[in-house]
Amino acid sequence: MFLKIRTALALLIALTAGVPAMAQPSPVWNAADIKLQLKKLDTLGSVLYLAAHPDDENTRLLAYLAKEKLYRTGYLSLTRGDGGQNLVGNEQSELLGLIRTQELLAARRTDGAEQFFTRAQDFGFSKNPAETFTIWDKKKILGDVVWMIRKFQPDVIICRFPADSRAGHGHHTASAMLAAEAFAAAADPKQYPEQLPYVKPWKTTRLLWNTFNFGSANTISEDQFKIDVGAYNYLLGKGYGEIAAESRSQHKSQGFGVPAGRGSSMEYFMTIKGDAPRQQLLDGVNTSWSRVAGGEAIGAMVDKAIRDYNLEDPAASVPVLLSIRKAIQALPEGYWRNLKLKETEQLIYACAGLWAEAYSATPTVVPGYNMEATVQLINRGHFPVQLRKIDLPGKPDAAGARELSYNKFNSISQSLTVPADAKISQPYWLAENHPLGTYAIPDPQQVGNPENTQPLTARIYLQIGGQEFLIERPLQYKYTDPVKGELYEPLVITPPVVANLNNQVYIFTNNQPQTVPVKLAASADGVTGNVRLRLPSGFAVKEGNQTFRLERKGDEQELRFTIHPVAAATTNHVDTFTVVVSCNGKEYTQSIQHIRYDHIPLITLFPEASARLVTVDLKHNGNKLGYIPGAGDLVAASLRQVGYDVTELGEKEIMGNQLSQYDAIIVGVRAYNTNPRMKYWQSQLMDYVHQGGTLLVQYNVNNPLVTTNLGPFPFSLSRDRVTDENAAVTFLRPDNAVMHYPNKITSEDFSGWVQERGLYFPANIDKAYEKLFAMNDKGESPMDGSTIVAQYGKGRYVYTGLAFFRELPAGVPGAYRLFVNLISVKH
Repeated sequence: MFLKIRTALALLIALTAGVPAMAQPSPVWNAADIKLQLKKLDTLGSVLYLAAHPDDENTRLLAYLAKEKLYRTGYLSLTRGDGGQNLVGNEQSELLGLIRTQELLAARRTDGAEQFFTRAQDFGFSKNPAETFTIWDKKKILGDVVWMIRKFQPDVIICRFPADSRAGHGHHTASAMLAAEAFAAAADPKQYPEQLPYVKPWKTTRLLWNTFNFGSANTISEDQFKIDVGAYNYLLGKGYGEIAAESRSQHKSQGFGVPAGRGSSMEYFMTIKGDAPRQQLLDGVNTSWSRVAGGEAIGAMVDKAIRDYNLEDPAASVPVLLSIRKAIQALPEGYWRNLKLKETEQLIYACAGLWAEAYSATPTVVPGYNMEATVQLINRGHFPVQLRKIDLPGKPDAAGARELSYNKFNSISQSLTVPADAKISQPYWLAENHPLGTYAIPDPQQVGNPENTQPLTARIYLQIGGQEFLIERPLQYKYTDPVKGELYEPLVITPPVVANLNNQVYIFTNNQPQTVPVKLAASADGVTGNVRLRLPSGFAVKEGNQTFRLERKGDEQELRFTIHPVAAATTNHVDTFTVVVSCNGKEYTQSIQHIRYDHIPLITLFPEASARLVTVDLKHNGNKLGYIPGAGDLVAASLRQVGYDVTELGEKEIMGNQLSQYDAIIVGVRAYNTNPRMKYWQSQLMDYVHQGGTLLVQYNVNNPLVTTNLGPFPFSLSRDRVTDENAAVTFLRPDNAVMHYPNKITSEDFSGWVQERGLYFPANIDKAYEKLFAMNDKGESPMDGSTIVAQYGKGRYVYTGLAFFRELPAGVPGAYRLFVNLISVKH
């Protein structure tokens, strides 16, 4: 069960765009924010929330802990949500994980908690933890949880789920099991001793389960410890139910927009390990400065700073904050000393009215090439601040000493050379091939980080009140859009040239050649070299090395290669070819890909410039297909690869009596969940079938549906699914035409499937339908609802919960053969 990253990324037929580093303005606190942060400076307590996926976290509780109790609060999500479905686009697998990583970071910026991850990959729905741990490398992922506990040093850990079947998902249950094991292991120096040069053993006070009442699963009771998290915060102008709704609504790829809650709201807890709380979650934990040796005097200073704080003159607090900073620096090295020192410095910058940012003149730079960088800063307060110097990458002392006069804007530009060893902007967990279920992370100190550490940084040295300070700002790209105004993007470090392919899968049904266009794009001036295709055995290319010359950064050139199988296909086979670009004495195999949505920053990554070569014994009937888009999939693009003419259908085509021209119509995944017009289009689609058309409807979830009348005869949708992609399949109707025309379907056609067999199978199925297959996960009874077919009038209706939306983009030969049969009718 090994899956290379280039193969998973190749699930996208059409490239869409984005980056692994967050781009946004430098944080600016208003006077109320400063007051809240002063109070936080006086609180020394921490809570780590732990679950399996993006959206599992309790955003109301996180907001309450972070902004009302003022604890350092973190959410450790075992996965990045890579295995789910995408309601905003067609990205799947690791690409979806990139989107959800940024959605989680947006949620944390809203509720005030911090975000962390393990190396676990979300491989889709899992029915129990036993299955989960056959795919996840448990030892490594447990080590990641231990690492984060030792690094974060939580006083209390809170699980979202119990360690039993009430969790409802194998990943959920596994998260609670790992939390319990890590609770003990983190305190034991004999466990994961290789971590100890960087962190120390840590004993957490207690492990709690945040019980819940979800639908029919009610695990709360009045005898459990509980707290009211529905408070209103005057400094924020919001209650925690309102903040929670804003936070949860960041999960847009899952369609999790929710209304704001207001008023009292109770959260309940059961104690799993450690002593039970009675009054507060952190009962028995000293959260004052007295928990640090020598800290009581600092606590008194912070108390005074809070009492004396003037909302209309924050700069008046700078002297006492400088005294606090000096006292903290005198403490022995330690967790709270270092954390509170950073908090104090941020407060000094905010109260002094300091603002600083660093930019690149272009959105991309290349290692070893020149770039233009600008540092901008301003002292908007009346407290004296001196600039000592500015260091830029590869250019120390880029600017010298000067007084930062009140409200005078400083802009300092320099030319510099990007360090030759600067790493390409590839998300660190995607930098290497990895087995299914567990990312490969060579540097263990990166574990937990939500995204890459920005390698190109400006270091700004200041003197404030006689004390030396260092502000670090990552270089990013800032520009002005005529509609949206000032925008920020992460600065992308790219190879000098990248190679993009139009398709990620090439289907060969015979030995006829196919043209493969390769589009080269220059990221620097004067890029020259040659290009070749690295082909597997069994394929040949007409052209050898082809030369290219790109004069200016941004120039593009398309080269065409002609690939053909050496012999006609007699068996189904999947292989991969790679584009190799030679330039400046080096070989590059990267393409560039962007993921661009308005609700997250641009994401850019560099998957290998490769594509699948699929040889398949495939015949197809008909040519013209209509496709009704759903929540986003790549099925239409996959069918074009086979040779179909596919047209996207909308209101005009469906309601304008234009359907009879199509040999078959296909409805995209979750269309009946996401498109309100399906309710009104349904009668037209049924008329199309009745008059002789073929309609195939792909999977939908069982709630909500815009209409429950999905077919010509009744059926409902269940939550039944088969998660084992290798589960045996029994043919229930071997004589049905679907099994024979135009391709003879055999059990071999269910080989090589990815992630799952199918999901949300039909139930309560009318006898007018024929059930084609039975299948089941280990230890379960066979399920016969994955695919149902009915004759309706002169036509054929098909509903399938099989995961074609995953299989076709992945180039699974048998999935193509079966799908083509489902939409083909012998006349």
